Amino acid sequence: MEEYRRIADRVEAAVRDGRLRPGDRLPPQRVFARRHGIANSTAIRVYGELARRGLVVGEVGRGTFVRAAPPLPGPALAEATGAAPVDLQLNYPAADGQSELMARALAALARPDVLAEAVSRPAAATGTAEARDAAVTVLARPGWAPDPDGVLFAGNGRQAIAAALSALVPPGGRLGVEALTYPLVKAVAERLGIRLVPLALDEEGVRPEALEAAHRSAPLSAVYLQPTLHNPLSTTAGEGRRAELAELLRRLDLTAVEDTTWAFLLPGAPAPLAAHAPERVLLVDSLSKRLAPGLTVGYLVVPSGLRVPVADALRSGAWTAGGLALAAATRWTGDGTVAEAVALKRADTEARHALVRDRLAGHTLRTSPHAYYCWWLLPAPWRAETFTAAAAARAGVAVTPGSAFAVGPGVAFDAVRLGLASPPRPVLDAALDRLATVAAEGP
Repeated sequence: MEEYRRIADRVEAAVRDGRLRPGDRLPPQRVFARRHGIANSTAIRVYGELARRGLVVGEVGRGTFVRAAPPLPGPALAEATGAAPVDLQLNYPAADGQSELMARALAALARPDVLAEAVSRPAAATGTAEARDAAVTVLARPGWAPDPDGVLFAGNGRQAIAAALSALVPPGGRLGVEALTYPLVKAVAERLGIRLVPLALDEEGVRPEALEAAHRSAPLSAVYLQPTLHNPLSTTAGEGRRAELAELLRRLDLTAVEDTTWAFLLPGAPAPLAAHAPERVLLVDSLSKRLAPGLTVGYLVVPSGLRVPVADALRSGAWTAGGLALAAATRWTGDGTVAEAVALKRADTEARHALVRDRLAGHTLRTSPHAYYCWWLLPAPWRAETFTAAAAARAGVAVTPGSAFAVGPGVAFDAVRLGLASPPRPVLDAALDRLATVAAEGP
């Protein structure tokens, strides 16, 4: 066996038996080389092998830190010996009673004649007139409702975003995004060959002067924004900021993709950016968070001049909604299921935030009592990656490091996002308590 692998094995053994704990910092490579009597080039290979095994993570300018140890070897089909880790990365809300609500519409769809109509042919990007009218009911806010003729349908919100970006931004084109953005947008951009341009934020989201400066430096093809309950910061732009952004989009001849997936949680939310500049904004939304991700549809409200290219993108990407899902969504809207589920989840967010306030009292948090997520600015000396590893290893809780949301290389945030939606409330309460203990213990 090559020398660097033997040394890496010894470091791994130290991680497994607890001599090295998650969050511990390894010495600089030159110091490591001297201690082990090896060449610097060999030390570099050791650190590379440790990273490949998932044992360490490097943070630019800070050093190399131990992550959680990999699972011990064992039979592939062996039963777990303890409780599964609590997942605060995924964020799918499921309020008590929502399954019973949804079952009403599904019972109606089980009739052979209704089911045959729903599954006999693929749904078009434009859906049906009934489906478009139902979408208007879901998306409308006081003082604003989308044009039914401008509504298109995707399989889910993620596919709606992918179709919008595919239609608006050519390969190699520049897309302006919040400096902290929805990680899926980063993944979609990479697949489509789109270059992301980070835009500075303040307490209301993207700063208009940052958007204008980015476009002036080199033209943007479009901009992606989350003006209401921004994920992960929970910020919401006021009416004045929205009007300012709308005027800027017109002046710069830019189109925005407005993501309102989480906006339904905010009672009395401001009218969307699309209400201020309907000819300049493509709005995306879905039923995934209002109801459930397993049977859902995505919505796009598209300006008239973009409807053909966006519909083409939906078809070519195979991103159109399924007929059964579209039929169910239409019924769930018409029979009041969506409205009832929204009310349940608004109450649920407030109850979950009460747990956050209790268990993380004294910590610096950026959130809203109406959001299903929380941005936790970690206490010193914690770093996001090392806390993420320690949370998994010591507390059995999976959280998302700030780097997952950051746009641009070398950007480090000493913060993690906590997804509050998925676990039952007692499980969430216990997980938050364990995370607070890890934070207090330190690296």
